[in-house]
This record gives sequence, C-alpha cells and structure tokens, in this order.
Amino acid sequence: MTHTTTDEPRREASGAVVPVLAFAGIVVAVMQTLLVPVIKDLPLLLHTAPSNATWVLTSTLLSGAVATPIMGRLGDLYGKRRMLIASLAVMVIGALVSALTSQLLVMIVGRTLQGFAMGAIPLGIGLMRDMLPRERLGSAMALMSSSIGVGGGLALPAAALVAQHMDWHALFYGAAGLGVLAIALTLLTVPESPMRAAGTFDLPGALGLSAGLVLLLLPITKGSDWGWSSATTLGLFVAAVVVLLLWGLYELRAKAPLVDLRTTARPAVLFTNLASIMVGVAFYVVSLVLPQLLQLPKATGYGLGQSMVVAGLCVAPLGLTMMFTAPVYARLSARYGPKTTLITGLLIIAIGYGGGLGLMQAAWETIVTSVILGAGIGLAYSSLPALIVGAVPASETGAANGLNTLMRSIGTSVSSAVIGMVLANTAHTVGGMAIPTMHGFRVSFLIATGAVAAGLVLALFLPKAGRPARQVQLRASSEEDDAVLELAEEVLRGFRGRVLDATGVPVARAKVTLIDHRGRQAGAAVSDEAGRYQLAVPAQGAYVLAARAYGHGPLASAATHSGEERAVEMDLSLPGEAVSV
Repeated sequence: MTHTTTDEPRREASGAVVPVLAFAGIVVAVMQTLLVPVIKDLPLLLHTAPSNATWVLTSTLLSGAVATPIMGRLGDLYGKRRMLIASLAVMVIGALVSALTSQLLVMIVGRTLQGFAMGAIPLGIGLMRDMLPRERLGSAMALMSSSIGVGGGLALPAAALVAQHMDWHALFYGAAGLGVLAIALTLLTVPESPMRAAGTFDLPGALGLSAGLVLLLLPITKGSDWGWSSATTLGLFVAAVVVLLLWGLYELRAKAPLVDLRTTARPAVLFTNLASIMVGVAFYVVSLVLPQLLQLPKATGYGLGQSMVVAGLCVAPLGLTMMFTAPVYARLSARYGPKTTLITGLLIIAIGYGGGLGLMQAAWETIVTSVILGAGIGLAYSSLPALIVGAVPASETGAANGLNTLMRSIGTSVSSAVIGMVLANTAHTVGGMAIPTMHGFRVSFLIATGAVAAGLVLALFLPKAGRPARQVQLRASSEEDDAVLELAEEVLRGFRGRVLDATGVPVARAKVTLIDHRGRQAGAAVSDEAGRYQLAVPAQGAYVLAARAYGHGPLASAATHSGEERAVEMDLSLPGEAVSV
C-alpha cells in the first residue's frame, strides 16, 4: 500500500488527542455489553426464542468484525478522522433505531449499525501512529487497544443502573448521547492525518468477507435448533469455507486488497492474530456468564440473587483493572518485550477462569474473578498492537492493526454465538422461561480456559524479537564531521549509499527499509538532504532494500551481506534498478 500526503497542512496534536480517541474507543466498545444486564430478559422483551435473542448481541459483534477492515481501508483512502466520525455517526443512528422498537428484526438492524462503529479502534490507532512522537506511541496504542475491554467492562454497571430504574430502551438513548459527545470531542481536538493511500476501495473483498462471516456464525448460533447434522447446518458451514477460500484467493490477486493476506502469512503476524482470536473468545465469556449468575434468584440453588446494579458493580472491576493495567504494561513491555507480556497476560487469564470454576458461590468471589481476568486481559490486549507494529514495516502498520482488531472481533463474535448456544442448550425451562444452569456456566468457563490454553501455545510460537539494528542518519555540518562519520562507518556492518531519482539527482527524506529473508523488517532509515542513507544489519545473510519517496515509484533490490565489519555500498535509483558502487 503506497502512502502519500495531502496538501493539507499538518496540525499539531494536542494533549487531548489520546484521551479523546480512547474515549471514542470506549464508547464504541460499550455496544458489545450494553444489553448484557438484560440478556436473560431479551426473549420476553422481544417476544422470541432464546436462540434468536442471542443475535441481538451477535449481530453487533459480527458487523464490528466486518467493519474493522472496511473502515480502516476507507480511512487510509479518505482520511482516518473523517471515517472515525462517520463510524460514530452510524452508531448513533443504530442506537436511535433500537431505541424506537421492540421488534426482533428491527432491533437486529439497529444493533448491526451500532457494531459498525468498531472500526473506530484501528482508526484511532492509525491516527495516533500518524501524529504522536515515538516515545508516546507505545502507551497510547496500549490504551486504545485496551479500550475495547474497558468500555465493555464499564458499561455493565451503568447499563444495569439504567435498566433497573428505567425502560430498557433508555440504554440506547444513552448510547446515542455518548456517540454525539465523542463526535463533538473528536471534531474539536483531533486533527486529520495528512497520510493517504493510493488505490481504490475493494468492494468485492468487503462483500466476500461479510458473506463468509455470516455463513460461518449463522450455523454456530442456530445449529442446536436445526440439528448439527442437518443439511442446513452442514451446508452453511461448507458454504462458509468455500466463500472464505474464494475470498482469500481474490484478495491475493487484488491490486488493492481489503486485507493484505501476505502480511498475515508472516509468522509474527500470523501467531499474534491467532492468539488474538483466543483472547477475544476469553474476554466475552466473563461478560456473558457473571451478570446472569449474579442476577439469578437464590431459589435456584446456585443463583446469587443480586439486583442488576449490584451485578454490574461486581463485574465493573473487569474494565477498571484493564484501564489501570495499560501503564503497567508499558513498563513490563519495555523491560521484557510484548511477547513475554502477552504470555503473562494469558497465564493470568487462565488462573482467573480456572479459579473462577470454584468461585461462584458468593458475590465477592465474582469480584475477585473479575479483577484477575481484567488484569490478564488488559496485559494481553495491550501487547497485541506492539507485536504487530514490531513485525511489519511502518507503511503497513495501519492495515496490519486493522486485521488484528478484526481477529479480536471474530473471537468475540464466535464467543457470543457459542456461549449463547451452550447456555440455551443447558437451560432449564420453568414456567415457560429458560433459566441458565450452573452446569452451563461452568462449561462456558471451561471453553474460555481452553481458548486461553490455545492462545498460550500460539504465543509461545511467536518469533523472538531480535536486537534492533542501529540506524544511522547521515547529517554532517562540516568537512571534519564528514571525515569522522566516514571513519565510524567503516566499522559498521550493513549497507550505505544514496537514493537517486531517474536522472541521478539525490532524493532527500526517502524511506529505506531493510527486509530479511523471512520477509520481516530488519531496519529502516531516512535519507538525508544529500540522499545518503545508512542501515546496519543484525546478521549475515540475504536482504532486500526497499526504497520509497513521495513523488517517486517504489524500488526493491536484492542484496547480500557477508557479515564482515564493513558497510556494503549500494545506491538506489527511484524508479529503477540498484547500482553497485
């Protein structure tokens, strides 16, 4: 994906940018758990079966999964701030639609529109990447990434308070108000990024991804009603596989794909994304199980008999702990790296769910479970964008983070469908109403524990982060400085040279990226005013030097370094071939 800049002057980012973008992320994440306090009443409120009612939650997660790469690509093409505001506006419209109906199909339409706002998460990360200095970027991305869980956790007590004392439709009016506030704050404090991507929007890719995800999640949700061996269920699963395979083949051949699948194939990106799915599955289980357990009457023999508000307050530490974990993550990651932090987070989640199997007899026990899970999920979510950014070139971080957010959305979507099915199938029917059982709750926790175990195995396969190569930017103010630099360069292992245009004129501010034999970025530098660049190499081997500059075509040239303590001379011509000096 080629990035260019607009003629629009770049505005300086104020100190309010990070909190405002994080607030926008929290607002859209609220949509995931907005109805959890009334989930047990949804079949009665919407006059439908429990398995149908689960689509009121699943539709939001599904549309969020689809919207993530779509809005990310539109943001690259037409402006991230503009698409962020559009995402929030669609969410407001969806909230108002849901506020005015009690019909299942209309409610699902409104909830689907609300889910499209999930694209705000990668858009916010992209805006941060374009505007913030490097020293602030890591902690800011961690906060933005964690906003998914923070919003979901904090929504529970607030939604419970509203639902207990007012008509449940007031939840949607409140969500619409938060969306309007987020739009206003964004307009006032967040500047537009000057970065733009060349190309067009991949409409066939967007339609193919949407169809594939719907075909996959529909039989998961309805399989118990239709029968897991029925022709309808099996046919939809087969259709999902076929559509997603065809979609993948199309994306590989598209000039401007919606999702860059080649980036996904890199081990660091692949295993991070697969682990992200498992973290998404684990996160949503606790949001579905604990509020229902807390609100069930004590007469069931296992329910804790708490009000909606108390149930929400007992689960609120999930989001609060995630919020306070973001700065802790920054310190741990700086010392031990994001891979170790992700593994630590997954281990804490496993402890939370494993211990939670025996901590279901009192309200205070659910609080302990929420705190432990919040700490683990906060560490895991904060690690993901750092792992992605460290595994891809700077020009691909937007698309790669959008794909990672999509993986998390798929995880929460699958979690909603599977856990909803488990609780519906294990429920007792009393007086015409389906009541979840303790067996269903424990099975749900076991599913989450299994997902975390799978995520832990995947995280262990993440490649070890190599020692970052030194980057030297050649800037000399005098002939004496030039001599010192030339002497220092003789003991540096790597490549050096000039970036030239087609007529041989030096190109300043050209980005030169060093790519190793695995397709991973091994270093990067920017040419100085004389077109000179310097790149150190981490080890002997074959590399590709990729150069890119505004107004010039890209260039990728193969080169090999023998490992000797010297710099290999390599001039790069844009566009054209490399010339050895």
